[in-house]
Amino acid sequence: MSYEEYARELGADLTDAARSVWAKHDWDSGGWLPLWRHMGDSAGTAAYLWDEWLPPQVRARITEALPGGEADGRRLVVWLAMVHDIGKATPAFACQVEGLAEAMRSQGLKMGSAAQMGKDRSLAPHGMAGQLLLVDWLQENGWAKRTAQQFGAVVGGHHGVPPTDADLQDALGHPELLYGPTGTDAWRRVQCELFDAAAVACGIRPHLDAWSSVKLPQPSQVLLSALVIVSDWIASNASLFPYFQQAGTAADGRVSRALQRLGLRGRWHPRLPQGSAQDVFAARFSWDEGIRVRPVQEAALAATRSMDEPGMLVIEAPMGEGKTEAALVAAEHMAAVSGAGGCFVALPTMATSNAMFSRLTDWADSLEGIDGSASGFLAHSKAALNDDYAGLPFAGVGSADGIERDAPEGRRPGLAAHWWLRGRKKGMLADFAVGTIDQLLFAGLKSRHLALRHLAVAGKVVVIDEAHAYDTYMNTYLDTVLAWLGAYRVPVVVLSATLPARRRRELAEAYCQARRGSLEFDAVEKAQGYPLLTSAVTGKAPQVEAVEASGRRTEVGIERLDDDLDVLAHRLEAELAGGGCALVVRNTVKRVHATAKVLRDRFAGTDVEVSVAHARFVDLDRADKDRELLAAFGPPAKVADLGGHRPQHPRIVVASQVAEQSLDIDFDLLVTDLAPVDLMLQRMGRLHRHLRGQGQSQRPEGLRTARCLITGADWGQQPPEPDAGSQFVYRRYPLLRAAAVLDSHLPAEEGGNAAGGTVVLPDDIDRLVQDAYGPDPIGPPGWQEELEQAREAHEIEEADKADQARAFLLNVPAKTGRSLIGWVNAGVGDTDDSPRGRAQVRDAGESLEVLLLQRRADGVLTTLPGLQQGKGGIELPTDFAPSEEAGRIAAASAVRLPFPLVAPWVIDRVIGELEQNLFPAWQDKDAHWVAGELLLILDEDCRARLAGFDAYYSHEDGLEVTDGH
Repeated sequence: MSYEEYARELGADLTDAARSVWAKHDWDSGGWLPLWRHMGDSAGTAAYLWDEWLPPQVRARITEALPGGEADGRRLVVWLAMVHDIGKATPAFACQVEGLAEAMRSQGLKMGSAAQMGKDRSLAPHGMAGQLLLVDWLQENGWAKRTAQQFGAVVGGHHGVPPTDADLQDALGHPELLYGPTGTDAWRRVQCELFDAAAVACGIRPHLDAWSSVKLPQPSQVLLSALVIVSDWIASNASLFPYFQQAGTAADGRVSRALQRLGLRGRWHPRLPQGSAQDVFAARFSWDEGIRVRPVQEAALAATRSMDEPGMLVIEAPMGEGKTEAALVAAEHMAAVSGAGGCFVALPTMATSNAMFSRLTDWADSLEGIDGSASGFLAHSKAALNDDYAGLPFAGVGSADGIERDAPEGRRPGLAAHWWLRGRKKGMLADFAVGTIDQLLFAGLKSRHLALRHLAVAGKVVVIDEAHAYDTYMNTYLDTVLAWLGAYRVPVVVLSATLPARRRRELAEAYCQARRGSLEFDAVEKAQGYPLLTSAVTGKAPQVEAVEASGRRTEVGIERLDDDLDVLAHRLEAELAGGGCALVVRNTVKRVHATAKVLRDRFAGTDVEVSVAHARFVDLDRADKDRELLAAFGPPAKVADLGGHRPQHPRIVVASQVAEQSLDIDFDLLVTDLAPVDLMLQRMGRLHRHLRGQGQSQRPEGLRTARCLITGADWGQQPPEPDAGSQFVYRRYPLLRAAAVLDSHLPAEEGGNAAGGTVVLPDDIDRLVQDAYGPDPIGPPGWQEELEQAREAHEIEEADKADQARAFLLNVPAKTGRSLIGWVNAGVGDTDDSPRGRAQVRDAGESLEVLLLQRRADGVLTTLPGLQQGKGGIELPTDFAPSEEAGRIAAASAVRLPFPLVAPWVIDRVIGELEQNLFPAWQDKDAHWVAGELLLILDEDCRARLAGFDAYYSHEDGLEVTDGH
């Protein structure tokens, strides 16, 4: 049957009464859509999505419990899409438009006016009404209620939230809302007529008896719900499926034209990568002839080739070993085995996501089976500001200007930004996506339209990078999401350089939905070796393999340094006397600013340059800072591409945690605050990251051996007392454990200083991480009492975080046959990638972002002066919306306010003062870049007074906030 014929079959023999039922109405034009026509549109759309868009991996999950396999799955999806709005054939809905209701009354469908029916109408919204009607009809056809509810909940939840049992009982208590006035049966006749006609049109009548004993797994019900939602959204788009005019009729070819304009063409059809590991990696990443595949990359491909069904692969390997490339090649093989239609890569931050997006698109461009129809998406709130994402060609003739845009000249057709797959609810449905970890964690949060997020990940391979970077709160969500991914048989690749053994076990148990304490998983936790690969498949014992190291080895000399800025300045003066590049990593931006000030004073008048890098720059400056760092400290090839060069004079970069990840930068000397040991190791990975001359001969003579100076603590105390700011960020116990495992590398000398020790990368990484996060006591005997007290406080806090996370946490998949009734009950409502939305899956406290603008002395509002590429000082109107370009620059001038301005006791005052800067003209839909944003307007000196604090912004140091008293 063609996509066009569902409506034709459905409407062929309907009575005038059934044809009079309306589904959609436009108050402006008077256009409307009969229910039977929308039912046909939705069914044709669902059939198209099943045939052309849905990955085999998803089709398999939907059909696994159906007796007729995929043929049954297609029939079921099309039928549920056709009947999803049957609840509109009720008085509670139909009374809303009096003219259309009167036409129905003339066909015997009696109902009161909307005013007469009153507030009770809200007890029977059409989704819930449709569920009740469908369950009734199935029971009349011999089904048990429990079985019928599995299918009915799909209809009941098509607006994003399946009803609860209490909701259903409330609606049943008002039968007049569903079936009309007592003593009439016209409504029931029309409802049954539509159900019967739909059963014939979709060809499901002969299959009802066989389906009546089906027990649908919850994952199958969720995917069915999501497909019905997508079909409904497409079929409800008036630009694709126009409404009838009062005297008009539907034209032939309506569905075909709409689907052609939609342009959701076939997805990626992955193929097994052929050849040796060297051949595969060289082809995918355009390696030069001299680049050789590393052992962990070769082992990762071999591990995926040995998995005969979808599973999870955990890759633990040092920084710089090519884990990302290994994950993408593994994803390609896993997709071919599982029938996935795309890939999603989840990372800790927007910055790491931006860096990954270009790598993903380059990889996708190299894949076979992609011809320009596959869609790409950057999944975070500032994606529109990313040049790589904004530069993707458009796909689908339904785009804003109705034009498809081809790939840039010289680039083969790869990913495209599809016009329909945009926005916070639909974007993740794109085939290939990169985003923050929040986008994945949202799949474990009870929220409206959660089924769409599940559909988005159920059809992909999921790659989780930097798995060590997530705290207890986030891991609570991640474990639940992994349980659902395992139930969907979604292939997963997890990457980490520093993963605690217990966390490795928890990840495997979550994916396999294993009972905690299973002996099969002991081997995962007790595994020895590094690098390490863990393969886990639901229903089978996991496999762990130690992998040969690549031979890359860096000996890092480490020593304590007093936490005194004068001591630091004196030491750097001595270390850089012969030139070189030093990285100083601070745990707070406040310490970054304080350190930079002292160092600039010390080196004033010399050729030593001091710069800073942290997250409190506006987006445009942050991107420029990243480019500058790569142009000076990146790998030689990247430096050449950016037209940069390694500094010829001494250079000091004082940075916050932004230096730990995302940027491939390389320094001669490292100074770091004490931090959890995994993060310390990440920071050490920025030392001598690339070979610069034989035996590092191109580095200054005194810096040819990698060295790390550890500060940020009072080393004279036993145990050492970490800086208060560091304790606020990381908490005391992980910091003390880090100090304890490093203590054996730092033998104490008289006076509290230390002789030099050595940490060998990667040899010592696994031991240090496992000791720091393991259960056994570590450190000198004199430390144990305080360590034990810190442990007790830490465990109480961690348990509290886990409890807080469970407030809106989705349950793991229920036993087969349980319906989705109440699935997201007591959820958070809508969620999105906003500060408030991210706070639901991150234990990040309050967060507030503002756009930094300037008001000149003459009163004119402008973008910040001094922005690069001519973006600074652009005049902005306040009585009408800014231009597209000016609005985009303003939106890219966002910065997050520091803690003093978002503390619970001051944040309301801060917001109140910022709201004084709202311009009504900027809230219009034409001002989409700036609408709803809070503005912090600086004076001509780039200063502002906010809630009693002084704020100052410079392109050199970013935003500084000081107490104004």
